[in-house]
Amino acid sequence: MEGDQGVSYEFRTYPDREMLAMDLANQIAGELRAALSHQDRAALAVPGGTSPGPVFDALCAADLDWDRVDVLLTDERWVPESSERSNTRLLRERLLVERAAAARYLPLYAEAAEPEERLAELAGAIAPALPLAVVMLGMGADMHTASIFPGADKLDEALHDEAPILLPMRAPGAPEPRITLSAPVLDGALKKHLVIYGHDKRDVLEKAKGLAPTEAPINAVLDEAVVHWAE
Repeated sequence: MEGDQGVSYEFRTYPDREMLAMDLANQIAGELRAALSHQDRAALAVPGGTSPGPVFDALCAADLDWDRVDVLLTDERWVPESSERSNTRLLRERLLVERAAAARYLPLYAEAAEPEERLAELAGAIAPALPLAVVMLGMGADMHTASIFPGADKLDEALHDEAPILLPMRAPGAPEPRITLSAPVLDGALKKHLVIYGHDKRDVLEKAKGLAPTEAPINAVLDEAVVHWAE
């Protein structure tokens, strides 16, 4: 499927969300195995929220060398892991269990009042794991991905070709600061997957065609991705 501005991606449709979760988990596991066949370690970045949970449930049991896999979030709210709003909490409950418990987790949060206080330290731990072997992404109704929101305070910086690994982001309507992988880090993944559900999200993706990444940040990471959709 071709979008404007040279954005080209594959669109896969599934009969239901369960089939999507199983198929995508198998594909990600295969891509991680392939990466590990020619390098010591491989990094997997995944979104928070409840939508990817079924994928995590299937992926965590995959037979691969999880002790050579680095797992990190694409973005995180700046809240402690004990918070119900913590993406890390979900990840520990749904992905970093069973066989995947052997993976190394690279956090996007450290105890501090503001993300700027620990940003360099967190980014420094991630840098050796790049480029990402696989990234799984979500998309909001406003066409954001990770915490790269239209109207966010550091949107232009996050989209820039020379963006740092991590950025603190503050956006209208977000009750706490976010920390996010920048667009070049996400787009630099060797394999990219976008998961969307329902006709509304499919319409949003259509609406994003031809828009600049400042209006539709998803377009900054969509080229050569595989979009997985189920109703």
